Amino acid sequence: MKDQTFITVAEVAEMMGISKSYAYKIVHKLNENLKAMGYLTIAGRVNRSYFLEKTCYSPGRSPQLSQISGGQIA
Repeated sequence: MKDQTFITVAEVAEMMGISKSYAYKIVHKLNENLKAMGYLTIAGRVNRSYFLEKTCYSPGRSPQLSQISGGQIA
């Protein structure tokens, strides 16, 4: 559900097209960052807004080609 505050590991895996074990690593890293900023976190879930902000999935945000590969298509 898009209106929930947290996104699960399974949703991260599906959205990014990766395995659940790799998605767990991503969620864990994002939660570490949130903890460092003083936020309470839940294992196996991450704040949906923060996830979207830190990935290229947020509306109106896409990485610039020059930031990814020096402006050249690989």
